[in-house]
Amino acid sequence: MLPSLEKKIAIYPGTFDPITHGHIDVIARAVKLFDEVIILVAQNIAKNPIFDAEERIEIVTEVTKHISNVSVQKFDGLLVDFAKKYKATAIIRGLRAVSDFEFEFQMALFNRKLAPEIVTVFLMPNEKYTYLNSTVVREIAKFGGQVDHFVPPLVEQRLKAKFNQGSQSEKN
Repeated sequence: MLPSLEKKIAIYPGTFDPITHGHIDVIARAVKLFDEVIILVAQNIAKNPIFDAEERIEIVTEVTKHISNVSVQKFDGLLVDFAKKYKATAIIRGLRAVSDFEFEFQMALFNRKLAPEIVTVFLMPNEKYTYLNSTVVREIAKFGGQVDHFVPPLVEQRLKAKFNQGSQSEKN
């Protein structure tokens, strides 16, 4: 059998509020496996993001611009519908620890039921990022802590600006 000439496209969905070195590590691993990786920035207002979707798209686009086979898009709706529309063959999910697995496994099974032709690929970031998550980064930044070990410089700047902006409006 001849190898498929079709482009292998994967999608990497997430809130990315903010994108961390752990996310970027997963992206770097994914681009080695797929011809194209589409990073999907979820609307997910239930998570009460500090950056709106447009800000997150701008930030993710900027910090991944050095990776040629990555694009960034916004989505709101069923992940498998987006995957079908863009002919993606895989959904990338990062697993930091065993505690992530149960939820991610359940979501993968739902997605498989809805679209059996799309596989979920679990990628683990470098072990130095296994403790890292956006919620903790936001919390540290909110209280003025150093986040430069966790996020790219642009993200650190945007977090500082976002929280300084909030404290200024509270003073007025």
